[in-house]
Order: sequence, then C-alpha cells, then structure tokens
Amino acid sequence: MIKYILKNGIRMVLLIIAISIAAFFLMTISPIDPLQTNIGQTALGIMSQEQIEQLQNYWGTNKNVVERYLEWIKDFISGNMGISLLYRQPVYDVIVQRLLNSIWILLASWLLSGILGVTFGIIAGIKEGSILDSIIKDIAILFSSTPIFWFALIVLMIFAVWLKWFPIGFSVPIGVMVENVSLFDKIHHAILPTFVLSVAGMPNIILHTRERMISVLKSDYILFAKALGKTKKQIVWQHGLRNVVLPAITLQFASISEIFSGSILAEQVFSYPGLGQIAVTAGLGGDMPLLLAVVVICACFVCGGNFLADIIYHIIDPRIQLKGKEI
Repeated sequence: MIKYILKNGIRMVLLIIAISIAAFFLMTISPIDPLQTNIGQTALGIMSQEQIEQLQNYWGTNKNVVERYLEWIKDFISGNMGISLLYRQPVYDVIVQRLLNSIWILLASWLLSGILGVTFGIIAGIKEGSILDSIIKDIAILFSSTPIFWFALIVLMIFAVWLKWFPIGFSVPIGVMVENVSLFDKIHHAILPTFVLSVAGMPNIILHTRERMISVLKSDYILFAKALGKTKKQIVWQHGLRNVVLPAITLQFASISEIFSGSILAEQVFSYPGLGQIAVTAGLGGDMPLLLAVVVICACFVCGGNFLADIIYHIIDPRIQLKGKEI
C-alpha cells in the first residue's frame, strides 16, 4: 500500500506540473495583453517608454517563457503565489477568500449528485421497463444534453424572478455588513447554485448505475440466488449493491472535474463570488498569477480525487490488487 501510494503520488505530482506548464504556455500565447487590459490603451499611449518598461518588469512580461515559468513555479512551491494584477493583493488571499465560498457548494453538490444519482440509478435498474424507469432514464438523458448555463438561467428565472423564493445572486444579501450575515443567509444564497451543480452531475451516474444494476440482476449467480429462495430485496441488498457501488465510486470521483467546470458557468450566472468567477475574471483580465493558481488548485482537487478513488476501491474490495490485477 505504501509503495503504491508513493508511486502514484509522484505520478500525480508530475501530472499537476504538466498541467501547469500547459496552462502557462496557453496563457503566454493568449492575445490578451495584460498591460492594455489592466491599464487601458489610452493610459499606455501617454506613458513614456521607461514607465512601460517598469510595468513590464513588475509583471514580468519582458522575460522569456521558460524563465518566467521557472520563477513562478519556484515561488509557488515556496508558498508565494504572486500578486494578483486585478485585485492588487496576494493571490493566496484572493484564493482563500473565494475558495471558502465555493468549497462547501462544490462539496454539497458533489455529495448530492453521487447519493441521488446512485439511488435513482438503482431504482431505475430494479424497475426496468416500468413507467418509473422510463421517467428516470428520460430525465437523465435530457439533463446530460442540457448546457449547464442554460439550465442555471431557467432555474434562476423560475425560482428567483418569478416565484421569488431565492435571491437572484451573490453569496450574501446586498447592503448587509459581513458581521451581520447569518448562516441562514449564506445557505439561502447557495441553494440554487448547489441545486444546479447537483443536477448537472447526476445523469452519468444514474445511467451507468442503471445499466450496471440491470446487468447484475440478469447474471447467472442471481438466478442461483433466486433458486435458493432469496427475495428480490435480499438479492438487491446482498448482491446488487456490492457490484454497483465500485463503478459508482469511480464515476463519483471522476465527476469532480465536471463539478469544477460546471461551477465556472453556474457562478457566473448566479454572480456567486467563488473560484469559478475569479477564473473567468482572471482569464479575461490577463491576470496570469491568479489564473494559474486557480488552474493548479483545481488540478490538485481533480487528481487527488481520482487518486483517493483508487485507494477506496481497494479498501471496499480487497480482492482487487493495487497493481490492477485480480488475485
């Protein structure tokens, strides 16, 4: 186990480094000029060449790509993420503030999508061919092909604009001091984004769990269990769940990337100040230090989730060796 963790841990670190290199290169060739974006074309026009060079030295835009990346990765590993060009404060402070807003929405939607996805998938598999099965399957297929930003707009229009059950956006009420914001206010503002992300993460889990459950219930050992006189409830609990839970775990941890990518669009629609919103702001504003930090942090969550899934996989079913070969 220790050897496996070390080997795959090193592999995960190398993958994150490769992602940071790719992200750094793509940002470097981006047509967005950070000087022009943050200062403005008019201000740049009246600046002297010395002043422009000072700004280029400050933001490091006058250095070659390799040198800039090596300096950035060295500072990042030491805990210095740099200074945000847009927010004029340390990137670490910006990330921590927005991560606290996003993390509990991401965690809640991730848990809900997994629990509800597996539950509905099992129900549909058990009731194969019934009206309930058709309804669950059709809804899952519909939402799997629905753009998340469009669904978020529909949810916002129905529950916030028409019914007025929830606020239109933001993470706290407008005009209320931070010390006066209650836990209920934060939950009230987070319900719609969480709901949208949960629904967006369920379809794949529902459809896969349904197919897996149908396959298990039609297998030979289930026929043998029926011959022994076991009821359908006993068969589902003793045999069905055991064979469904492992693929469901893999899909659940793989859906972390979908939750993160979906949060970018959902937070934009709901004007929710989280990691997704600052990723878009940093990208449009040419804020390379902030955007790189967001990319690396998201990569850590996704890669770490997949790595954790492999460990849990082995714990649940020890018959699966860590090398991926059956005993």
